[in-house]
Amino acid sequence: MMPGLSLNLPAIGKRLLTIVAVLWGAATLTFIAVKLIPGDPVSILIGSANSVVDDSYRQVLVHQFGLDQPLWVQYLRYCASALSGDLGQSYQLRLPVIQVIGTALRETIPLALSALLLALVLAVINALVTAGRHYRLRNLLAGVELILLSTPVYWIGILLLTLFSFELQWFPVTGNEGLISLVLPVITLSLPLTAVLSQVLRDGLEEALAQPFAVTVRTRGVSETLLRLRHALRHGALAISTLTSTLLASVLGGSILTETVFGRAGLGQITLSAIENRDMPLVLGIVMFSALLFVTINLLIDALYLLIDPRLRRKEHGHE
Repeated sequence: MMPGLSLNLPAIGKRLLTIVAVLWGAATLTFIAVKLIPGDPVSILIGSANSVVDDSYRQVLVHQFGLDQPLWVQYLRYCASALSGDLGQSYQLRLPVIQVIGTALRETIPLALSALLLALVLAVINALVTAGRHYRLRNLLAGVELILLSTPVYWIGILLLTLFSFELQWFPVTGNEGLISLVLPVITLSLPLTAVLSQVLRDGLEEALAQPFAVTVRTRGVSETLLRLRHALRHGALAISTLTSTLLASVLGGSILTETVFGRAGLGQITLSAIENRDMPLVLGIVMFSALLFVTINLLIDALYLLIDPRLRRKEHGHE
């Protein structure tokens, strides 16, 4: 076991360096972007640009948050704090950034996971029914998928709000109260994800059904439904893992717009608020969290690939 581990050390080291590089790049670009946003961060600390405070109190705040230091010092201090797990304190909320993000995730995670689950269920049904058959229905659904992919998620949310909240009054317009308030946001966020997953799964299924193993399975008298469910779906689903980063980006980006449209408290709302109020510690913390989530998911997917395909393990060890 130790020889195998030693052979894996270069690959492990390479992945760790990649994680550090991604996090450092995300922090650096966000730091620069936030500093370029017009506005006075001290006004955020005070509470209003028009608040009347004496210069001594203003200087105390500036010194407390390190805003009197040169930019390069602020940057280095932030990087050092981030590496130690301290993302600082929100200017606006006066709470630790980690606490603010954790509280927001309690609202965003149910939305994101529910949307992903609904999208996966709809995509599997769509792909199983239309892959390689029912061409009229297949073309119709492909057109709908194209429309969904081309439509901004906030437009989908506005349309659903107009129909089901304003006209039919089946669902509340805004808020986080109860499961009923989650229905329209989940549908809004899941529809573009369903379109992506359906296309990938359908293509994967059609490719799998054209493979020699599918012919062999059919000659054994296995029904078409069982062939699709037990054999082809497993092969087609492998393609979804390559979309992990894209889906994650869609969920994170879509949640910001969805929560804004439906007035839900969550990661999306605090992100917009932090950007509008130039709350640099909170913006940087959200970006660092998102980047860490991306690299962690991708690392897990790489590990899953190595477990599934022995050829990749041999390649990792330097063998052809």
